[in-house]
This record gives sequence, structure tokens and C-alpha cells, in this order.
Amino acid sequence: MSSMRDAAAVRGATVVLLAAGLGLALAPAASAAGSGGVPEPVPAAELAQARGAVQSPAVLDQVGRFFARKGAPSTGQLTVGAAEEASGAAAAAPRLAGDTVPVYLLDADFVSGAPGAPVARAEFTASKVVAADGQIASVWTVKQNGGWRVVNIATGGDESDYAARAAAGGGGTAFREPQINAWYVLRDGRVLPLDDEARRSVGEAGVSLASYQGLVRQRYGDKLPGSAYDRAGKGGGYEPGAQQAAGTPVNGGSALPAVTAVAALGVTALAGAGLALRRRAAVRSADPRG
Repeated sequence: MSSMRDAAAVRGATVVLLAAGLGLALAPAASAAGSGGVPEPVPAAELAQARGAVQSPAVLDQVGRFFARKGAPSTGQLTVGAAEEASGAAAAAPRLAGDTVPVYLLDADFVSGAPGAPVARAEFTASKVVAADGQIASVWTVKQNGGWRVVNIATGGDESDYAARAAAGGGGTAFREPQINAWYVLRDGRVLPLDDEARRSVGEAGVSLASYQGLVRQRYGDKLPGSAYDRAGKGGGYEPGAQQAAGTPVNGGSALPAVTAVAALGVTALAGAGLALRRRAAVRSADPRG
């Protein structure tokens, strides 16, 4: 599968590649038809296990070091020395805040019009972690070989924040269309906006699920795997107006495990799936060739 650079990858750099099919490992029924396009929920027991992985001392130490570097990658030119980083990690005293949430991303089957396909599928979980000085990070986990593994640490807490915003606004499933960095909530058969990008996409009042499917099919239907777009190797970018965006994977090596693959973050079934997410700082990247 080809990847796509997110048009909103301006504030940060990075890509973490997840193994193909990890979305199914996260929520085994997620690829099945959800009622009214609604994705299957991730079981609470799975979310608890994912959260447990984030709470391990080794992971919290890595998050503390991430905070000490102010989100900079752990390779290349560092602004702090090793001793200063270790001291800063301890002072950061990272703690989890809020719930661990599943992160749903636009599903390629929905884009292609597959009967009964859910609008999005769960591809990883996110746990918000807060430092003593107020810095916020999102720790991403995926299920692999029966266990949960941390694959990325990202600045900010969009994943948790938009899920909470959707819940506070009346419930529904929050999901992301990575190609334009838009966050929506699927509620009562309508796709409603949660951020400015989504409002520009579907308007303040949102659209019906059927109308949204037509919209994303128009945007990406000719960019699916096996398409001429894909075969020509053009899966490098999408943004409204047909201009390609810039974005570059950044390796940020660490002792934390990462998994390799061609598919990443769920929408990678789309030739134009978004790997480079804004404000992302990778724990460790993987070769996209797997």
C-alpha cells in the first residue's frame, strides 16, 4: 500500500508505521458492517490493557525524556545533554490524565462504497499524559502478538480531546480524516464537525452519512490501492485543490519497541492515507518497506 503525507503536517514531524491489520487486532469486528456506519467499539478490557502498557515505568521514563526534550526527536541535534535529559525526565513526573481512547480513522472500504462498511475503524489507542510543567503528550499503543505495545509519543492530546468533545456534545464516535486533518463525530446518522478543518469540509451543521460517503469517494475514490494513481506512485499527498503536501518521516530512535509494516494508522488501505500527522514526534519509526 502507498502512504500519503498529511496536508496538515506543519507543526511537527513524524511517522510511526504500524503493522498491516493492526486495526483488526485492536477491534476484531471493526471491519464488519457497523449499524448505520458506526464502527464496532473496542472492548473496555482491551482499553484497560492498553493503558496498562503506558503505565509501565519504562514507558513513563521515555515520556519523561520526551518532555525533557520538549518533544524533539531523540536523534540528531539535541538541545539537552544526556544528564540534563535524565534530570528533566524525573522532574517532568509524567502522569496519565483522562481515559485511554480508541482512535478511529476513515476506512477505505467506506470510501470505496463497500456495502455496510463502517465510516472508520479503530487503528490504535491513545492515552493522554501530562507533565508537571503542563506539557501534554499522547502515547499511542497497538495490539501485536497478543500484547499491547507503545509505538509513538506525540505532542498534544488531540485524540483524547476530540473523543471527549464528542462525548460531551451528545455522544457518538469521533473519527479522523487524516488527509485533511479533519475530526468529526458520527452521531444519529450524521457526520458533524469537531474542528475547523471538518467545518470547512462538511459545514457547521454537518452532512448525512450517505452524503459524507459521496464526498470522500469523490476525494479519494480514484486513489485506492490498485488505482492508476497508486500504480503511478503518486500516493504522496492530497489536499483540497489537488495540491500535494510536504511531509517527511523522521526517525526518533528509542528503546521502546516499534513494529514494521506497509500499513499505518488505519486509512492506509487508501493510497493516500495520512502518515505524517501534525505535531507528531515519533518514539521510533520503521522502514515503510516492512
